[in-house]
Amino acid sequence: MFTGIISAIGDISNLEQRGGDVRLTIRTGNLGLADVQLGDSIACNGACLTAVELTGEGFIADVSVETLNLTTIGHWKTGSRVNLEKAMQATDRFGGHIVSGHVDGIGEVVSLHEDARSWRFRLRAPAELAKYIAHKGSITVDGTSLTVNIVDGCEFELNIVPHTMTHTVMGDYQVGTKVNLEVDLVARYLERLLLGDKAAETQDK
Repeated sequence: MFTGIISAIGDISNLEQRGGDVRLTIRTGNLGLADVQLGDSIACNGACLTAVELTGEGFIADVSVETLNLTTIGHWKTGSRVNLEKAMQATDRFGGHIVSGHVDGIGEVVSLHEDARSWRFRLRAPAELAKYIAHKGSITVDGTSLTVNIVDGCEFELNIVPHTMTHTVMGDYQVGTKVNLEVDLVARYLERLLLGDKAAETQDK
């Protein structure tokens, strides 16, 4: 589990195709790895990846076809910058919101402009995720816990303060940038709970 508070910005130092999926080598920059062991989880732009090998500069992770299809990782290249967060410990501060590291879909930046010292971003989410995005609710964008300011159909707006622009990859965003989205976990469980006994029924395909 994660909180959506980004600890460091890393970059992809190597990307190797392996039998249809991908092995990534990630330089972790200022992210301390002294307490990381093999098998630990690290969120990379919001996608929970397992460290299968530790290097002097970072770690190596395997990425399945499922993850490549459902996240922006399939578009990463050598040099791509990524937000990094280690899985939280029981003693950590809960500064963001409950983030699972399971990406729900890919969004797109549709506009951005300066607003005093902050930036206003407007993003478009996949239609199937729109019902989970609420005014003043939480959403995770590339692993960053953010508050939704405006909702308009499938589109929503975010106000990004200077610190977040500097300490996450949001400073790289342009119109058309694709981003990983994870909706509020509580909203997903609430939807399932409201199904009641129907939740046990097989869904028609």
